[in-house]
Amino acid sequence: MDYRKYQSRRVWLHLISIPFIWLPIIAVILLDILTSLYQFVCFPLYGIRRVKRSAYIQILDRNKLSYLNPLEKLGCMYCGYANGFLLYAKEIASRTEKYWCGIMHADKPGFKTQEDQVKQHFARFGDKEDFWKKYGK
Repeated sequence: MDYRKYQSRRVWLHLISIPFIWLPIIAVILLDILTSLYQFVCFPLYGIRRVKRSAYIQILDRNKLSYLNPLEKLGCMYCGYANGFLLYAKEIASRTEKYWCGIMHADKPGFKTQEDQVKQHFARFGDKEDFWKKYGK
């Protein structure tokens, strides 16, 4: 493929995809606010250790890279924020699940389960005694 044709096509593909890439930022920001508020209010009530947001979200480091242009820096900040937030929200959801329903899901091929460190705290699926032992039911 001719490099110039490829570059021209690539620019058009990027322009078409921009709204689909950037529109979710509104939902991510709102969900970030609600998730943070949820853990700030509820985790102390449940005795769950809070998730440190700064351990997951770091948006102001890649913008210091001199070899990126301003649009690339903005894109890097967005990706760092969105991906960091999703990891942050996953950790909050995992701690919530462990508190309310620490039972592993049934083992199904291809199904993604919690990490091993979380699994060892969850009761085995269908094992009533393990559930009672771990959750005092």
